[in-house]
Amino acid sequence: MIDFQIPEETRLLVDTVRRFVENEVQPLEEEMEAREGLAPEVLAGLKAKAIGLGLFAMNMPEEVGGGGLSAVEMCLVEEQLGKTTEALIRNIFGQVYEMLTTCRGRQREEYLFPSVRGERICAFGITEPEAGSDAASIRTTAVRDGDDYVLNGSKHFISDGDIADFAVVMALTDPEKRARGGITLFLVDRDTPGYRVGRVQPMMGHLGCNHAELVFENCRVGADKVLGEPGEGFRLIMSTVSRVRLAHIGARSVGMATRVLELARNHAAERRQFGQPIGEFQMVQKMLADMATDIFAARMMILNTAWELDQGRDPRDKLSMVKVYASEMMNRVADQGIQVFGGMGWCKELPLERVYRDSRVLRIYDGTSEIHRMLIARNLLRNGFALEGDHV
Repeated sequence: MIDFQIPEETRLLVDTVRRFVENEVQPLEEEMEAREGLAPEVLAGLKAKAIGLGLFAMNMPEEVGGGGLSAVEMCLVEEQLGKTTEALIRNIFGQVYEMLTTCRGRQREEYLFPSVRGERICAFGITEPEAGSDAASIRTTAVRDGDDYVLNGSKHFISDGDIADFAVVMALTDPEKRARGGITLFLVDRDTPGYRVGRVQPMMGHLGCNHAELVFENCRVGADKVLGEPGEGFRLIMSTVSRVRLAHIGARSVGMATRVLELARNHAAERRQFGQPIGEFQMVQKMLADMATDIFAARMMILNTAWELDQGRDPRDKLSMVKVYASEMMNRVADQGIQVFGGMGWCKELPLERVYRDSRVLRIYDGTSEIHRMLIARNLLRNGFALEGDHV
């Protein structure tokens, strides 16, 4: 027997997050979008409220001060977070990277614990102009010099890069080995000589969540700033990216798509044309039905894959399938939502125009749909299609 019931404790948490998003966060979306930011004191106040309710760093283990949520619980929570904008999510609920749990000794006091408490902001520096989906092709180098490493190179498209207190920077320490033991992660403080923030890069969507260039010019960091083990940076990233793809892209897509569907459903019931609600027209019904079916399919994929992660399994093919399906589902639903509203859907008076722009990047970042389809197909050709077995 398969039990799909959500435990009462989890349901209460999800309801708390839902109410907080609807009552405290969504009313700020228009101002955030129009100004591409909010007054720091407003964001700080909401962040303090979220921390007080235990809604900050929910993905991090309890032993380091986080929420200690399972993958399934995190996905259910992220559905609710997905019903607002990326900028507000990052500013209020935090973006604390799980790889910080590998901090050791003084690193835990300097980087891990302050990040979990919301006192320090971390940026994640991987992407470069010549290294996007192929992260192993980075050119930023870190050369050992006595007790230090000297970093040279640049990153771009770095979320929160302009405001981060420190960055986790991926660099080559052995160009011959690259992903097979030649990439190392470094904790680099913003005030480190040789580290500077380049230009902030304007984007189509996610207004209020800036993306910036990070530049390293003979930036000297001590060997004590290595995160994890030297040469193991690529492996560390791959071991922690699973829940990010699943929750931040998959579950958030479901949340926002659900919000779009609810807006479209209400509009179809209320808007009258030719003497009847437009929801009576079969073509509108088709769009609503397709949206609902798409959302349900994505949600089941996500929760099944999250359950496997919680069982200690490695569902990497399913993670790629989720990344492709959920991101493309969100794009379809955003487009159909605008179509149901017609001209009003194209206006900035409704959130649909913003959702349409924001959803487009989902098919690009954290591995393009094309890259993930290639990974799925390679494993399919190698091992066959194996979803059957002793678990669903």
